[in-house]
Amino acid sequence: MPSLKALRNRITSVRSTRRITSAMKMVSAAKLRRAQELALEARPYAERMEKMLSSVAGRAASAGNAPPLLAGSGKSDVHLLVPIFTDRGLCGGFNSSIARWTRNQIRALQAEGKTVRLLIVGRKGQGMLRRDYASLIVDVIEDTARPMPKFDTAAQIAQRLTSMFAAGEFDVATIVYNRFISALTQKVTPQQLIPFAVPAIEGEEAAAGATALHEYEPDETEILAALLPRNMSAQVFRAMLESFASEQGARMTAMDSATRNAGDMIDRLTMNYNRSRQAAITKELIEIISGAEAL
Repeated sequence: MPSLKALRNRITSVRSTRRITSAMKMVSAAKLRRAQELALEARPYAERMEKMLSSVAGRAASAGNAPPLLAGSGKSDVHLLVPIFTDRGLCGGFNSSIARWTRNQIRALQAEGKTVRLLIVGRKGQGMLRRDYASLIVDVIEDTARPMPKFDTAAQIAQRLTSMFAAGEFDVATIVYNRFISALTQKVTPQQLIPFAVPAIEGEEAAAGATALHEYEPDETEILAALLPRNMSAQVFRAMLESFASEQGARMTAMDSATRNAGDMIDRLTMNYNRSRQAAITKELIEIISGAEAL
């Protein structure tokens, strides 16, 4: 059984840990509110941008003069995965869910005979994927969300993807991020960036789009050449905002659980300490009584 001093030291240590986790929980809760607002505000713009491009892309593709970011390279031999991780830990299963999806996707693509490359966003991703797939990692982009994700950073990532595609380094690029649903729930979401994947439009919008005739000035090719890079930047920025909000929600939930677990541990340690202290006092009293009776 541990000594009374060891139990006191352990209780003090766990109390210090509880103060840290409680502070981190409050910080994440404060950041989550702002991050959630930004993520929700970015969704309508990104979704409408996709729908607008899909209507223009349909005519350009049928005319056979689609730009490379829409038409692609004509093959799908080399896939570039862009998973978004965090630069800091202590956020529950946030990073492990992204890593699990990425590993499964790599195995599936390699089973089809495809070549896979990784452009990792976030320091934690390198540590989780380096052991098995170090040879696939092209680069690791760090510090993209300090203190908050910025559009300039997203534009730089999109520009790098465009340059790599123009240089023939890959055929298909897919970004993977945690979509924010609530502070307790995040959903791993892949999104193909290159070539531009025309989203399916259903319902009334599809019926209206099928009957509507549009004239574009300038023509569709020039419009797409200007808008596709901007759309890519917007989609990367949206993914970064969703990931940042999910990170804060996951960290707040994890630190809340850690704080409650620390409190439970303190209660158990305190009970063990009191029992050990009572046993020691009882033993001393027995020794004193036994000594007095011996006299």
